[in-house]
Amino acid sequence: MSIQLSLMPPYSGYGGTKWVAQVSGLDPKTVRQGRLDVEAGLSDYPRDRIRREGGGRPLKKKDPHLEADLLGLVEPDTGGDPEGHAQYTRSSLLTLATRLGRGCATTVGRLLKPLGYSLKTNVKRLIGKAHPQRDQQYRFIQRLKAQFRRHDQPTISVDAKKSELIGRFKNAGARYCRRADVVNTYDFPSDAHCRATPYGVYDEQANQALVSVGTHATTAQFAVASIRQWWEQLGRARYPKAHHLFIEADAGGCNGHRPRLWKRELHHLANDTALSITVCHYPTGASKWNPIEHRVFSQISRNWAGHPLRSLDTMLAFIRGTTTAKGLEVKAVLDTTAYAKGIKVSTREMATLNIRRRRLCPNLNYTIRPNQSLWTVSP
Repeated sequence: MSIQLSLMPPYSGYGGTKWVAQVSGLDPKTVRQGRLDVEAGLSDYPRDRIRREGGGRPLKKKDPHLEADLLGLVEPDTGGDPEGHAQYTRSSLLTLATRLGRGCATTVGRLLKPLGYSLKTNVKRLIGKAHPQRDQQYRFIQRLKAQFRRHDQPTISVDAKKSELIGRFKNAGARYCRRADVVNTYDFPSDAHCRATPYGVYDEQANQALVSVGTHATTAQFAVASIRQWWEQLGRARYPKAHHLFIEADAGGCNGHRPRLWKRELHHLANDTALSITVCHYPTGASKWNPIEHRVFSQISRNWAGHPLRSLDTMLAFIRGTTTAKGLEVKAVLDTTAYAKGIKVSTREMATLNIRRRRLCPNLNYTIRPNQSLWTVSP
């Protein structure tokens, strides 16, 4: 059935489009578009055509060789894994459409999808070569930690969080509010008041953490100073009979297993507190098992998500306000000490440190004792 478009205007009032669609059997969208064309003076189509140029069956059905021609253009231009796990084409959809000579970029993208090509981003999944004794190290840490707890000795998890620019800068995440905060377009460090790095010390038994916010270099001295603050403010009162301290740490960074300065500063801490200090590092790529990562830092990031850290007081307030349903308590202190970078510890000085390494992964597991130890029984 056909209908003259010139008859549509009298029925173009309320309900007219629906009436014409029912009479003609056409889709209401088609009728509405036809009415708009008539009003725009575009009704003088050739009588031998019922569709405008480009309408009709899909291009693939019109040209059965189109897919083969497109595949011939794509295959020589395909790169990726020779085993076929990941392949990509170097040419854009617009370039392929131009070289193909028919169709548009959207059509080319639609035709490439059944061939296994689609728009994808990189997937972060590779962690490099795993430590040969990663599982043994993880089980050893859990056994040793349980042993310390049975003897009522403190066990802490330590790590440094990502440094943050303090000022009118965008903070990742979103929050419910009436009006969004207006922040700087660019994150230029020169526009910041300072750069702050939170270093956390987490007591898993007490579900309590102390976060020291440093405003200068994140060095091993800063890390050990944060541990010292935890012991003086929280640890000594909670563990009055402690003679041995157990520390879980990552393998890299300021508290990694390689820096000599980290071990020297821990030895100074052991001498000052009369504590023997056992350190166990998680292998590279396994830091997600460090309790402070998912029990403290993730909660802090969630708490200040979408809030610009305009000042150090704002950062400290968000850290102190971090809680969980299981009763996490977080204390925060500001450390403005200017820690020097590039401090070297000589081999001769390292030889004076009282360090005993474990047989399993000796680089990752070691105990530092004070020169005059007050403890009598080691867990």
